Amino acid sequence: MKPLDHLEHLDKHLVDELAQVARETVREELREQTRKQRRKAALYAASGALALYGGAALALAVGLALALGLPDWAAALITAVILGALAYLLRGMARPSRPGAGHAAGAAPGGDRARRTGAVGGMPYPPVPPAPPGGTAAPGPVPPRPAGDPDVPHRGV
Repeated sequence: MKPLDHLEHLDKHLVDELAQVARETVREELREQTRKQRRKAALYAASGALALYGGAALALAVGLALALGLPDWAAALITAVILGALAYLLRGMARPSRPGAGHAAGAAPGGDRARRTGAVGGMPYPPVPPAPPGGTAAPGPVPPRPAGDPDVPHRGV
Protein backbone atom coordinates (compact mmCIF):
# COMPACT_ATOMS: atom_id res chain seq x y z
CA MET A 1 0.00 0.00 0.00
CA LYS A 2 1.29 3.41 -1.03
CA PRO A 3 1.57 6.11 1.63
CA LEU A 4 -0.91 8.43 -0.23
CA ASP A 5 -3.66 5.85 -0.91
CA HIS A 6 -5.67 6.87 2.12
CA LEU A 7 -5.71 10.51 0.83
CA GLU A 8 -7.61 9.49 -2.33
CA HIS A 9 -10.55 8.47 -0.20
CA LEU A 10 -10.28 11.74 1.72
CA ASP A 11 -10.16 13.77 -1.52
CA LYS A 12 -13.22 11.99 -2.87
CA HIS A 13 -15.07 12.62 0.37
CA LEU A 14 -14.14 16.34 0.29
CA VAL A 15 -15.24 16.67 -3.33
CA ASP A 16 -18.59 15.03 -2.56
CA GLU A 17 -19.09 17.27 0.46
CA LEU A 18 -18.16 20.38 -1.53
CA ALA A 19 -20.60 19.41 -4.30
CA GLN A 20 -23.35 18.89 -1.72
CA VAL A 21 -22.71 22.32 -0.14
CA ALA A 22 -22.71 23.95 -3.60
CA ARG A 23 -26.02 22.25 -4.51
CA GLU A 24 -27.65 23.39 -1.26
CA THR A 25 -26.40 26.94 -1.73
CA VAL A 26 -27.68 27.15 -5.29
CA ARG A 27 -31.01 25.58 -4.30
CA GLU A 28 -31.47 28.10 -1.47
CA GLU A 29 -30.57 31.01 -3.77
CA LEU A 30 -33.10 29.84 -6.36
CA ARG A 31 -35.78 29.49 -3.68
CA GLU A 32 -35.12 33.05 -2.56
CA GLN A 33 -35.31 34.41 -6.10
CA THR A 34 -38.52 32.53 -6.93
CA ARG A 35 -40.08 33.71 -3.67
CA LYS A 36 -39.40 37.33 -4.66
CA GLN A 37 -40.65 36.78 -8.22
CA ARG A 38 -43.78 35.02 -7.00
CA ARG A 39 -44.60 37.97 -4.76
CA LYS A 40 -44.00 40.42 -7.61
CA ALA A 41 -46.20 38.37 -9.97
CA ALA A 42 -49.00 38.30 -7.39
CA LEU A 43 -48.81 42.08 -6.99
CA TYR A 44 -48.94 42.56 -10.78
CA ALA A 45 -51.95 40.24 -11.01
CA ALA A 46 -53.74 42.10 -8.23
CA SER A 47 -53.03 45.49 -9.82
CA GLY A 48 -54.27 44.18 -13.18
CA ALA A 49 -57.50 42.91 -11.64
CA LEU A 50 -58.06 46.23 -9.87
CA ALA A 51 -57.37 48.13 -13.08
CA LEU A 52 -59.89 45.94 -14.90
CA TYR A 53 -62.57 46.65 -12.30
CA GLY A 54 -61.67 50.34 -12.32
CA GLY A 55 -62.01 50.45 -16.09
CA ALA A 56 -65.38 48.71 -15.88
CA ALA A 57 -66.56 51.24 -13.29
CA LEU A 58 -65.39 54.09 -15.51
CA ALA A 59 -67.20 52.62 -18.51
CA LEU A 60 -70.33 52.27 -16.39
CA ALA A 61 -70.05 55.90 -15.25
CA VAL A 62 -69.66 57.09 -18.85
CA GLY A 63 -72.67 55.02 -19.88
CA LEU A 64 -74.79 56.34 -17.03
CA ALA A 65 -73.76 59.93 -17.77
CA LEU A 66 -74.71 59.52 -21.41
CA ALA A 67 -78.00 57.89 -20.36
CA LEU A 68 -79.06 61.16 -18.70
CA GLY A 69 -79.58 62.80 -22.08
CA LEU A 70 -79.92 59.80 -24.44
CA PRO A 71 -81.92 56.57 -24.50
CA ASP A 72 -80.26 53.78 -22.55
CA TRP A 73 -79.47 51.69 -25.63
CA ALA A 74 -77.76 54.66 -27.33
CA ALA A 75 -75.67 55.40 -24.23
CA ALA A 76 -74.57 51.75 -24.05
CA LEU A 77 -73.77 51.72 -27.79
CA ILE A 78 -71.71 54.91 -27.58
CA THR A 79 -69.83 53.54 -24.55
CA ALA A 80 -69.08 50.30 -26.42
CA VAL A 81 -67.82 52.24 -29.45
CA ILE A 82 -65.57 54.37 -27.24
CA LEU A 83 -64.12 51.27 -25.55
CA GLY A 84 -63.63 49.57 -28.93
CA ALA A 85 -61.81 52.61 -30.32
CA LEU A 86 -59.56 52.74 -27.26
CA ALA A 87 -58.79 49.03 -27.60
CA TYR A 88 -57.95 49.51 -31.28
CA LEU A 89 -55.64 52.43 -30.49
CA LEU A 90 -53.86 50.48 -27.75
CA ARG A 91 -53.45 47.52 -30.09
CA GLY A 92 -51.91 49.81 -32.68
CA MET A 93 -49.53 51.25 -30.11
CA ALA A 94 -48.41 47.76 -29.11
CA ARG A 95 -47.37 46.82 -32.66
CA PRO A 96 -44.07 48.24 -33.90
CA SER A 97 -44.74 50.44 -36.91
CA ARG A 98 -41.43 52.31 -37.07
CA PRO A 99 -38.69 50.87 -39.29
CA GLY A 100 -36.18 50.63 -36.43
CA ALA A 101 -38.56 49.00 -33.96
CA GLY A 102 -38.26 45.53 -35.50
CA HIS A 103 -34.52 45.36 -34.86
CA ALA A 104 -34.99 45.23 -31.10
CA ALA A 105 -37.34 42.28 -31.41
CA GLY A 106 -34.96 40.37 -33.66
CA ALA A 107 -37.02 40.81 -36.83
CA ALA A 108 -35.44 41.03 -40.23
CA PRO A 109 -35.30 44.49 -41.80
CA GLY A 110 -38.38 44.99 -43.93
CA GLY A 111 -40.27 42.14 -42.24
CA ASP A 112 -42.98 40.42 -44.27
CA ARG A 113 -42.72 42.99 -47.04
CA ALA A 114 -39.17 41.86 -47.73
CA ARG A 115 -40.33 38.27 -48.18
CA ARG A 116 -43.19 39.25 -50.49
CA THR A 117 -41.33 41.68 -52.75
CA GLY A 118 -37.86 40.20 -52.60
CA ALA A 119 -36.47 43.26 -50.84
CA VAL A 120 -33.45 43.04 -48.58
CA GLY A 121 -32.74 45.90 -46.18
CA GLY A 122 -35.40 48.03 -47.85
CA MET A 123 -33.80 47.75 -51.29
CA PRO A 124 -35.53 45.62 -53.98
CA TYR A 125 -33.66 43.05 -56.00
CA PRO A 126 -32.54 44.34 -59.43
CA PRO A 127 -34.69 43.16 -62.36
CA VAL A 128 -33.58 40.02 -64.20
CA PRO A 129 -32.56 40.75 -67.81
CA PRO A 130 -34.50 38.83 -70.49
CA ALA A 131 -31.29 37.60 -72.17
CA PRO A 132 -27.75 37.02 -70.89
CA PRO A 133 -25.43 39.98 -71.43
CA GLY A 134 -22.81 39.96 -74.17
CA GLY A 135 -24.46 38.14 -77.01
CA THR A 136 -27.47 36.52 -78.55
CA ALA A 137 -26.28 32.95 -78.16
CA ALA A 138 -28.91 30.52 -77.08
CA PRO A 139 -28.40 29.32 -73.58
CA GLY A 140 -26.92 25.86 -73.32
CA PRO A 141 -27.57 23.19 -70.75
CA VAL A 142 -27.04 24.30 -67.20
CA PRO A 143 -24.26 22.37 -65.47
CA PRO A 144 -25.26 20.73 -62.18
CA ARG A 145 -24.47 22.60 -59.00
CA PRO A 146 -21.83 21.18 -56.69
CA ALA A 147 -23.62 19.83 -53.63
CA GLY A 148 -21.04 20.88 -51.04
CA ASP A 149 -20.33 24.40 -52.34
CA PRO A 150 -21.26 26.84 -49.53
CA ASP A 151 -21.19 29.87 -51.86
CA VAL A 152 -24.08 28.57 -53.96
CA PRO A 153 -27.43 29.50 -52.40
CA HIS A 154 -29.83 26.59 -51.85
CA ARG A 155 -33.30 27.33 -53.19
CA GLY A 156 -35.06 24.04 -52.41
CA VAL A 157 -35.16 22.70 -55.98
